[in-house]
Amino acid sequence: MRFVWAVAAFVLAAMLIGAGIAQRTLFQGDTSETASVTVSDGSPYILIDGAALNSLPGSQTLRAQGEGEIFAAYGRTADVQAWLSDADYAAVSMGEDGQLASTSVAPTPAATAEGEEADEPAETTTGRSPVGSDLWLDEFQQEDVLITPLQLPSDMSLLVATDGTAPAPSKVSITWPVANPTPWAGPLMVLGGILLAVGVFLYILGINHARRSRGPRRKGLPLPVTEPIDLSVEEADKGVIAATPRTRRSISGGRRPLLVIPAVAVSALLFSGCTADAWPQLGASPTPTPTDSVLVPEGQQAPAVTEAQAERILERISETVATADKDRDTKVLAERTGGAVLSVRKTNYKLRTKIDDYASPAAIAAEPLEILLPQAYDGWPRTIMTVVNNADAKTANIMMITQDDPWSNYKLVYISNLEASTSLPDLAPYYVGASAVPPDSSFLVLAPQDLAAAYADVLTKGAKSEYYGLFDADSDVFRENVAKDRKSRLATFNETGDGTGRLTFAATAGPDEPLSLATLESGAIVAVTTHETDTVKPTDADALILLKKNPTVAAITGKKESATGFTTTFSDQLFFYVPGQGTNEKIRLLGYSSDILGAKVIEK
Repeated sequence: MRFVWAVAAFVLAAMLIGAGIAQRTLFQGDTSETASVTVSDGSPYILIDGAALNSLPGSQTLRAQGEGEIFAAYGRTADVQAWLSDADYAAVSMGEDGQLASTSVAPTPAATAEGEEADEPAETTTGRSPVGSDLWLDEFQQEDVLITPLQLPSDMSLLVATDGTAPAPSKVSITWPVANPTPWAGPLMVLGGILLAVGVFLYILGINHARRSRGPRRKGLPLPVTEPIDLSVEEADKGVIAATPRTRRSISGGRRPLLVIPAVAVSALLFSGCTADAWPQLGASPTPTPTDSVLVPEGQQAPAVTEAQAERILERISETVATADKDRDTKVLAERTGGAVLSVRKTNYKLRTKIDDYASPAAIAAEPLEILLPQAYDGWPRTIMTVVNNADAKTANIMMITQDDPWSNYKLVYISNLEASTSLPDLAPYYVGASAVPPDSSFLVLAPQDLAAAYADVLTKGAKSEYYGLFDADSDVFRENVAKDRKSRLATFNETGDGTGRLTFAATAGPDEPLSLATLESGAIVAVTTHETDTVKPTDADALILLKKNPTVAAITGKKESATGFTTTFSDQLFFYVPGQGTNEKIRLLGYSSDILGAKVIEK
């Protein structure tokens, strides 16, 4: 009877396991859905709108097929459209029939001064490679066929191209996973595995029972005591080799595990094939845990960059500037720097060309990114502020980086060193961003456009300046260093030049445009430049100004002496915290750097 129940268990197990496997294979249906489109207009770019990418729920998988290198990138829809605004491209959207459709888009006409569209068609830009643009949040490249998984929200779009000149890939498709759960597949296979184990157990019991049932069923009469028999002699005569009971036990004992191991292995195989959608979901859906929220000002636009995007931009700036510094290549330098940063490094290259042991400028640190404050703005130009811990220089660098238009690289235009004791004001998180403060803002204790001139006046006149009371003197290490340096150089000059020459100092506002980003306390972080000028003139008509101990000025001017004198200009890159109106706070210097900018001979 045990064998009958074992066979019944095997049959039921096979039926249940087969039914579970059939649900996961034959009866499950499609697990993905694909929409494809063929672009035949020869456009160099394809824009796949975020609405099309999210027309079905779940992640997306892009497949683009063409000849040669295929490029794909994604970014905010507004940014991608701005990058394509002066070019022909194919816009891919999802039609009402559930299929992708392609539409040719011409360049956007330029606007006139009155804000109306121009009558003439816009000029088309061709041959612009999309590879490496700072606008992209991520980009991919593959040969002939590009396949990449994505999970983009509806406000992001996808750009597909080759090199910006050749036609974009002609065949494009998007695949979404289809939720097709089989909630009873798991229970059926598990129940089948249990019945399989029961059947094996009953089969083993049946075998053991059959073995115990061998031999006479009634007890025999008592046998007389017999003497031991020498089996070796008797069996030698008969030519028979006997098998001992120990041999039988070892053979039968070795067979039992072979019956159990296959059942365990099959059950493990069944369990490993069961995923979450193969089980019934009896519990309620998990409720997200609320997190602290940040209030975004009404009408504020999206931040210019993400954290990952900013890290990539900093890395590109660092690598490009390092290459330019090594080769003293101003053309390469201009690709990633501007403003005061570009100006002082050009001077450094010139000095290193003429003075063998002249020091190279400090490298631009790209990581770790400690603070990121991007401008919340959909248009251009855009500004981002970063603080990077420069381990090599044992200091932290505060930087302002700008992008002039959608097709330009971000460029480093301000960089200064933060003092260890400097405390920054409260800033908005990077995923919210901050508004740019207009240069003529009246909401600050001093407008950004007036800040450089006011501080330069304090550097020149000290406590006699009318702006002296606006600035916090206790935390201003730079002003203290400038005063000490001027006093030291004047004393050195007077040792040899007193009576025959005069050394004077002055400071003025630099020509660079101030950059400002708002803080949470209604203040702003403002970056400006000031120019410090040292002027040395002879006071005796027969005297000459010699540059024996000043090879720097001699290398820049190409002169070793002058009867009229020399001027030397230093560029100061300064970061301030400017509080808002109605507070008792003073303007605080956050960071500074000073480098020689130029020198010239005074004309008569």
